[in-house]
Amino acid sequence: MCTSIVEIVAADGQGKGEGGWFALTDAVVSYDHPHHALLEEAIVIDFVNSTMGPSARVAVEITLESAKALSGALIRAIEAAEEVEGIRLRDT
Repeated sequence: MCTSIVEIVAADGQGKGEGGWFALTDAVVSYDHPHHALLEEAIVIDFVNSTMGPSARVAVEITLESAKALSGALIRAIEAAEEVEGIRLRDT
């Protein structure tokens, strides 16, 4: 069953694919049938450059449990980075 769960956000950074490093334009997060992971459904995260075609893509297919752990790790790292940046700005 296709879920039609898709979130797309702008992404500014770099990704490494078959052809080497490329600039990112978007991150696409979905919950659907994975293409490679041996799972019935998965959280699929694609980092892409929408102007470069399908070869400019870095994909990850993970379980819901892994996605939850990743989400928590991202939040903690972002909070710590914001604290470091705040200290750095106060010291200048």
